[in-house]
Amino acid sequence: MTQQQIYMLIAAVVAIVLIIVAFFIGVLVRKQTAEKKIGSAEAEAERIRKGAEADAQRAKKEAIVEAKDELHKLRVEQERELKERRNEVTHQEKRLQQKEENLDKKTENLERKDEALQAKIKEVEAKLTDAETIKQRQLDMLERISGLSTEQAKEMLLKSLDEQLTHDKAVRINAFEQQIKDDSDQIARNLISGAIARCAADHVSEATVSVVHLPGDEMKGRIIGREGRNIRTLETLTGVDLIIDDTPEAITLSSFDPIRREVARISLEKLIADGRIHPARIEEMVEKAKREVESKIKQEGERAVMEIGIHGINPELVKLLGRLRYRTSYGQNVLDHSIEVAHLAGVMASEIGIEPSVARRAGLLHDIGKALSREIEGSHVAIGVDIAKKYKESEEIIHAIEAHHGDVETKTIVACLVQASDAISAARPGARRENLESYIKRLEKLEEIANSYNGVEKSFAISAGREIRIMVKPEAVSDDQMVLIARDIVEQIEKEMEYPGQIKVHVIRENRTIAYAK
Repeated sequence: MTQQQIYMLIAAVVAIVLIIVAFFIGVLVRKQTAEKKIGSAEAEAERIRKGAEADAQRAKKEAIVEAKDELHKLRVEQERELKERRNEVTHQEKRLQQKEENLDKKTENLERKDEALQAKIKEVEAKLTDAETIKQRQLDMLERISGLSTEQAKEMLLKSLDEQLTHDKAVRINAFEQQIKDDSDQIARNLISGAIARCAADHVSEATVSVVHLPGDEMKGRIIGREGRNIRTLETLTGVDLIIDDTPEAITLSSFDPIRREVARISLEKLIADGRIHPARIEEMVEKAKREVESKIKQEGERAVMEIGIHGINPELVKLLGRLRYRTSYGQNVLDHSIEVAHLAGVMASEIGIEPSVARRAGLLHDIGKALSREIEGSHVAIGVDIAKKYKESEEIIHAIEAHHGDVETKTIVACLVQASDAISAARPGARRENLESYIKRLEKLEEIANSYNGVEKSFAISAGREIRIMVKPEAVSDDQMVLIARDIVEQIEKEMEYPGQIKVHVIRENRTIAYAK
């Protein structure tokens, strides 16, 4: 090994030793630094701990002080409230004590007044006893002077007083009755005149003929038909007398029954428009006309009900009202008359402060019996009552129908109003015509006599009552019996009726056979 290498080895060893020494020195330095830091941290922690303890002590002292202050405030407030309550209690005690003193004083006053009152009562009782004694003495003296006992004197006095009061009462009642009657008459006149003015209506007596216009005079021959079969069929089916005279382009239909006349008019107009005029076609058109008239009857009834403004009326009653359109009484159309009576009764009912709808309903239905008076025996009043009962009308309406001609005494205001309205409507100019009524009654009597015989199917009074056509059932009446029926009817007509001129009794017996080819 060379010296250089030895130096190098020594240098390396020295370097290693230096490095180790430097390492240890570094470690020692770091240890010292760490220890210094730990010591500083511990010092800081101690400082912080001591500061926290000081803050805690200070906060504790402050809290204790605040609590003491709050406690002091509460104690002061409590003492103040307690003092106030004590003062209030003391005040109340003083007031109660004063009230007790006042009550004691009032009690003493009442006791003094009670003692004075008791003394006065005793004094008054003594005086009453003296007065009774004096009164009894006077009564005894009066009895001795008059010669009457007390009871007899009372009876005589009461009798005299009763007679005087009865006389005065009678005089006052008569005066009140006269005053009420005068006032009632004046009020009634005002009501009736107002109702008449508000329900003004004109009446024209209805005729018993209708005129059907023809497109030409040659149509008359077609209507008459071969050997008069067409006109005879039409007259037989409708019960209307067709008058074909020299009047140009017109045929007159004559019948006292407006329904029959309307059926004949519609049938004839349909036949003229159709152009096919023969017995079978006539029968078909007559049936169609009857259905059309029935529809018109229903429409007329509904129109009347709507015009009057009543509700809940039975549909059958509506139809009967429609039949009144084709019914006349003394020449006056019964439906128009009933509508007018309903309006009048409703107006007067409103004026006197009762329900006008009931009065209008009673006025509209008061002559409903005339719709069936030709089919049912009896007066139209009795028939109307039966109809109203059948269709569940109220007792008030039934009584108004029953009393509107004075057959029974009126018991309700509605009945009185209907009675008055009926008289007002009948009294209008042109509303009544006695001759027409007598004429219609004569025609009805003719048909009634004819229909009363067995075997008669239907009958029609035509030619203004100068002829009656009677259709008999062929299976019930023979040809020989026809002669006897005609003679019996003639004798009954001559015995029971009065009429101008003569009446032709025409009995018809006809057999028909109908078959259908299929």
